Amino acid sequence: MATETLTLADIEQLTHDALYACGARGAQLAAATESVVSAEAEGIRIVGLGFLSIYCDQLLARKIDGEAQPQISQPAGSRLHANANNGFCHTAFLAAFDDWIAMTKQQGIGLLTVSHSNSGGVVGWFVEKAAAAGMICLGFSNSSPMMAPVGGSKPFHGTNPLAFACPSGEDSAPLVIDMATSQVAYVAVKERADAGLSIPESWGRDANGQPTTDPWDVVNGGQMGPLGGDKGALLALMVDILAGGLGGPSFSYQASSIVDDQGGPMGIGQTFIAIDPGHNPQQLAFVPRIEAMLQAMAEAGSERYPGLRRAQLSQQALTKGIEVESQLLDEIRAYIT
Repeated sequence: MATETLTLADIEQLTHDALYACGARGAQLAAATESVVSAEAEGIRIVGLGFLSIYCDQLLARKIDGEAQPQISQPAGSRLHANANNGFCHTAFLAAFDDWIAMTKQQGIGLLTVSHSNSGGVVGWFVEKAAAAGMICLGFSNSSPMMAPVGGSKPFHGTNPLAFACPSGEDSAPLVIDMATSQVAYVAVKERADAGLSIPESWGRDANGQPTTDPWDVVNGGQMGPLGGDKGALLALMVDILAGGLGGPSFSYQASSIVDDQGGPMGIGQTFIAIDPGHNPQQLAFVPRIEAMLQAMAEAGSERYPGLRRAQLSQQALTKGIEVESQLLDEIRAYIT
């Protein structure tokens, strides 16, 4: 397959131009561009350039409002809320970020909820920013129905990702754990379908709820397989309550699809919980203890801690660029011309 090597600056310009051509402006344009480029740099193409055409189609259909103005409020002393107004959730998050971190440092813990939102892409992108500000952070995002509940046979839960991050040292990449509550992300299945490849049975089920190795069975009316069986479905329910319940206004079963331009705004939500590790009654130095734990993990045979490879790939992308399939680039450039 033909490829082109692009610098990160090339990828940023391409992403910016495609989103702009489809109606993204101002802070909406800047935040969405940053999120796509970050995912691409970290080697997560399925929600980087691989997801860009979905964003573009949703902007053109006004499923995402490319000129939305987030509204920030403080419904409680330790909680901020950002209404994305059907714009990118990344924009709403950044609009509230500084006040949220300041509130967390003052009180030791802070809750940020986002409503009337859309696909968060890499949830690690959000929590990593909090970790860079010295916080421990948990992040949750619900999505459209793709996975059956415990005992069910019809899509009800989203793939509902969750993420965790914390500082790991002044000169070290934050520790970042980021995962879907399905066996894999939906876009990974779609990628296999488009490439004509099979999938493991654990990845998805057909329209009758039966395991399948054909990704098109999943895409065409099937469902995603939960991570670890019933445990994954239970985690998806938990995430839905935290993100769709506190954020929303839609729970997963009420949301329009996050992977196409049909059905109007998604109305999903995100929730982030930040903790200032400096508020420690035992007065123990937090970051040095994390560094010591990671060193002990390495001595126990762990090749790298979660988040390190993403940081290494980002650094590599800065110096060597990124190979991108020419077909994908042609699809993106079609939005611009």
